[in-house]
Amino acid sequence: MDTKNIVIIGAGYSGVLTAKRLAKRFKKNPEISITIIDRNPFHTMLTELHEVAAGRVEEESVRMSLEKIFAGRRVNVVTDEVLSVDFENKTVACGKGSFGYDYLVIAAGSRPTSFGVPGMKENAYTLWSYDDAVKLRDRINECFRLAMTETDFEKKKNLLTFSIVGAGFTGTEMAGELAEYVPVLCKKYEIDPELVKISINDVLDRVVPTLTEKLSAKVERRLLKMGVEVNLKTKVVEIGKDFIVIEKEGKTVKTNSETIIWVAGIESCEFTTEVAKKLKSAGRGRVETDKYLRSVDDDSVFVVGDNMFYIPEGEKAPVPQMVENCEQSAHTAANNIVAAISGGEMKEYKPSFHGVMVSVGGRWGAANVGGKNKVSLPSFFAMFVKHFINIVYFVQVLGWNKVASYLKHEFFTIRNKRSFVGGHFSNRIPNFITVPLRLWLGAVWVFEGVMKIVNKWLYSPELKTFFSNADAWYEPILTGKASDAVSSATGSTGVEVGEKVGTVVLNFDFLGLFKVIFVSGKALAESKLESFAFKIDIPLVNALLDNLVLSNDTMQIIMQIFVVTLEILIGLSLISGLFTMPSSLVSVVLMFMFMTTTGLFLHQIWMIFAAIALLFSGRVFGLDYYSTPFLKKHWKRIGWVKRSYLYHD
Repeated sequence: MDTKNIVIIGAGYSGVLTAKRLAKRFKKNPEISITIIDRNPFHTMLTELHEVAAGRVEEESVRMSLEKIFAGRRVNVVTDEVLSVDFENKTVACGKGSFGYDYLVIAAGSRPTSFGVPGMKENAYTLWSYDDAVKLRDRINECFRLAMTETDFEKKKNLLTFSIVGAGFTGTEMAGELAEYVPVLCKKYEIDPELVKISINDVLDRVVPTLTEKLSAKVERRLLKMGVEVNLKTKVVEIGKDFIVIEKEGKTVKTNSETIIWVAGIESCEFTTEVAKKLKSAGRGRVETDKYLRSVDDDSVFVVGDNMFYIPEGEKAPVPQMVENCEQSAHTAANNIVAAISGGEMKEYKPSFHGVMVSVGGRWGAANVGGKNKVSLPSFFAMFVKHFINIVYFVQVLGWNKVASYLKHEFFTIRNKRSFVGGHFSNRIPNFITVPLRLWLGAVWVFEGVMKIVNKWLYSPELKTFFSNADAWYEPILTGKASDAVSSATGSTGVEVGEKVGTVVLNFDFLGLFKVIFVSGKALAESKLESFAFKIDIPLVNALLDNLVLSNDTMQIIMQIFVVTLEILIGLSLISGLFTMPSSLVSVVLMFMFMTTTGLFLHQIWMIFAAIALLFSGRVFGLDYYSTPFLKKHWKRIGWVKRSYLYHD
């Protein structure tokens, strides 16, 4: 087969997913060349730009390196400006060169549309790119900083007046984020919150009309509650450098505002608009496609995402310009390109959208999701679903590397409680505070290991007796029959003989799969912390121990040596601060193993919680300070690690 060149224009949602799917399908075929071209060296999460603009997350949270996305994959990433396409000669012209193609995928995305409003392009701030979000964030902060020292009252108010044009998804989310951000900025710059004014303006009769009327009303009430002025059925007639003119109910009103944010609608980007002059198009520069997502004029050109104009069978309107359409159209286009090259059946594009959701700030959201019969979700669950869907997308694009980054930005470093779970997961405790705990837990593990050596665990089979003594301690308590009780749990080999049967606090059998046992070796009134023991009895674990370990003296000694070695290594690791995280994980696993065999006394369970607390204790006063950066640097260079995204920056 002759070499086939596939060129993808645009590294947005649909472009990236199309390239990844093609790379996967053709990974063993060196005759297929895949090139993706974009002016930026990164992919941007457009749906999260408002979070950057309003200072909730850092700018890098919405940016994903194309080099990392396609690491280890046969995709040629080109950072360049696409100038034109010669469809007759099948050539894409860029600023730095040109690329021939056999199949072309147009996924260049969209841009804000002005609807012919005078002054919009010159004076308004848009929110449709990474640069837009950073520029708007800096502008908002600059307004508050200037207002702090402004002595002219009217000028101060103008600086603190923010007018948003557009009450769709982006406009509503931007208004909510900004309203949530205002108290933070007012406190930072010592400004009276009463001086700040946020308005949202649109010719629509309700906010986010894609939602149900009931949910739209809820969203509007939420905006009003946050102090946002909502002007519906309002036409914007002019935008100046420091003012906006609106028309409502036949009246024209001019409002002074230093910052006008335009999020009123989108159209195909400039490149696609030019393409639309050569190929049949409709709807603000969108290229018409057939049911296989090929241009109706050229079956070597596939169009996906925001650039496609396609009305599915049985529908009256074209597919919407939304992320789910980008994802699904990318899958269909990739499948059909493979079919065109390798043979096979092309698939008709049959989108199935699962609903819409909107967040109004980081704490509140609304969603209408499901199949044909969609349901509305309460705020908490709406926000949960929003984050879950983002994570699913990140898994497809950049795997664990991006998921870890997303969790960090959205939950673990969030400030001012700007999350639907508040600030409960945000890390605020300085890591150096955990150093004494790390040293003490390490010392205890070393002590446990050394004491087992003293008790002949390295050369004498002791496990059978160890477990038997533990069972003998629990049995009289659980059966209610008085007998000698042998005290045995992790690190304890002493014998206690009691004449009284202890107390059963809990003995719950879960469908025969496991038992949860919580008892005291004494009467409840006489019990102390060390009297209580907790055990999870799992028949499968017991059977494995009986058949694989306890039935053979040699296996007992091997297991004993393993446990002793592990305990001492964990202890030394924690004391030295080397491999703290894996040592803490192993510590938790080892304690759980003890809990399912001999059980643990309550005064020992602290070790589990201490290990959990040390999982992310960082590189403070330990060898991890030196080893972790070195290991991360070399780990992420390994081919399969890069391809699998099994690292985080």
